[in-house]
This record gives sequence, C-alpha cells and structure tokens, in this order.
Amino acid sequence: MRLVFFEKSPRNIIIPAARELALAAPLGLAKVALVVNPSDAELDAITATVPLDMLQLHGRETPERVAEVKARYGLPVMKAVGIADGDDLPKLESYFGVADQILVDAKPPKGGELPGGNGLSFDWRLIAGRRWPCPWMLAGGLTPENVAEAVKMTGAKQVDVSSGVEDAPGQKNAELIQKFVQSSRA
Repeated sequence: MRLVFFEKSPRNIIIPAARELALAAPLGLAKVALVVNPSDAELDAITATVPLDMLQLHGRETPERVAEVKARYGLPVMKAVGIADGDDLPKLESYFGVADQILVDAKPPKGGELPGGNGLSFDWRLIAGRRWPCPWMLAGGLTPENVAEAVKMTGAKQVDVSSGVEDAPGQKNAELIQKFVQSSRA
C-alpha cells in the first residue's frame, strides 16, 4: 500500500488518514510512504504517526540523502529514478549499495509538477536484460494493455502503477486494477 505525501499530487493523503489506512491494512501488506524531497521534520511527523514498512523517495534526493534517511529512520528506502535515455543509467546505478530498492520510472516532463504518476513511459529496451545488485521495480506509463509486454521486455519482477488504472487523476478503477494484475502475470 503506497501512501502519497505530496501536496501537488491528486493522490496526496494527510497523516491522520494515512494512519487509519495503515492500521486497517491486512497483515503482510507492505505500507510505503512516498515522499518528494522531504525534510527531516516532514519525515519525523510521518514516521512518528503512521506505521510503515518502507520509505519511497521520489524527488531529487542524492545517494547521500538516501543514506541519511535510512540511518535516521531505520526503514528500508526505495529510490525512484527517472529514465529518459541511456544517459540516465549512471544516475540510477549511483544508488546501488545505498537504496534497498530502485523504482525505475519515466522521467517527468520538463516543467511538470509531479515527479511520477504522469502516465509517461520510457524506452524499455534501455533496461532490457540488465542485472542489478538490488531489487528494482518498473514504473512509468504502465497500463493493463502494456504491462505484459513491459515485463517480458525488461524482466521486471515487480511493477508499479498509478495513473494507468485511474478514471481520473487520483480516482482508481477496481476493474482496471484487476485487469492490470492479470496482465502483469501473463
């Protein structure tokens, strides 16, 4: 369960509501806080109130900042890295050994306010067949219609979806979610 703490996102949730959802979540369901360039004060407020299993850093956090967050909060950290072309791969690789997991996402459009959930994909051939030293998850423009191809091409063991299963920004469609899950396993 991903809980988005980013005011500009249509998926944003406030801390008290996130706590209620996290406490009601089925046992074994991972609770992940998605944050964008968070301050320590913001992370302090979230982690003191919401029971979490992981933090997802989805901004411009450096490898050093990822290490600081891991040390301070004692939670595994997933770092989202935007990919537009092969020049972005060294940046992704700079998080190996620091992040516990990498979210390989499409780079947001220039001037865009959202670092993810934009419905954009990238050329999956850029990462096809890559073996990385930490777990990774594929994101970026995935839908029920293209997720099977994306998994086949990249070898992704995990996928992430947001706008690809929404009727409108922030409004998930249960039927699309079901189709996405089925297609991702095809």
